[in-house]
Amino acid sequence: MRKLQVQGVHHITLLGADRQTSIDFWEGVLGMPFVFDQPNLDNPGEGHLYFDPGDGRLITVFTNEDRVASGRPKKPAPGEVHHLAFAVSRAVFLQAAERLDKRGIGHSGVKDRGFMDSIYFRDPMGLLIELASYKFEPPFGFSHADVLHEAHLIRVERSEYAIADIHVADAIERLIAHRQGSLSDDRGPKDPYGGTSD
Repeated sequence: MRKLQVQGVHHITLLGADRQTSIDFWEGVLGMPFVFDQPNLDNPGEGHLYFDPGDGRLITVFTNEDRVASGRPKKPAPGEVHHLAFAVSRAVFLQAAERLDKRGIGHSGVKDRGFMDSIYFRDPMGLLIELASYKFEPPFGFSHADVLHEAHLIRVERSEYAIADIHVADAIERLIAHRQGSLSDDRGPKDPYGGTSD
């Protein structure tokens, strides 16, 4: 038996409202360029809009002029999508609540997730959307997933509840130590000012 090894998300397709509402949300609120447009090849009565979420991959939206935006929260059943999370820079994240407020879009306020901050709101069809901003940059040659995996291992070693800033900081230090050799016999923390070190 062999795996079907994936190499990333190709695209995500959502059921949207009408064409203009969909464009106004995905491009006009979230800033995703509208890059491609054609009919839904499985249902010619619908449109199929393609947006770039910022990494060159695609979010696509099936539109239908008979679907009216309600914004009512959806309560997903097991096996359904709970929410979509999009990465934003720290600079954008710090402006998110204010910019949502100016549009009259209700939101959760900032949520501290330990290794990232999040804010949640609903798309025009009621799907929960998250804007997420990592609190760290991975060291050169590593991904965010590498850091989080190492932080998880550290958290478990210490029997702590959830990943926090200290786990991330220690994970970054550990990954760099594994990646890069040193001429020093002892790479432990030092105090060059004559005090004691922890």
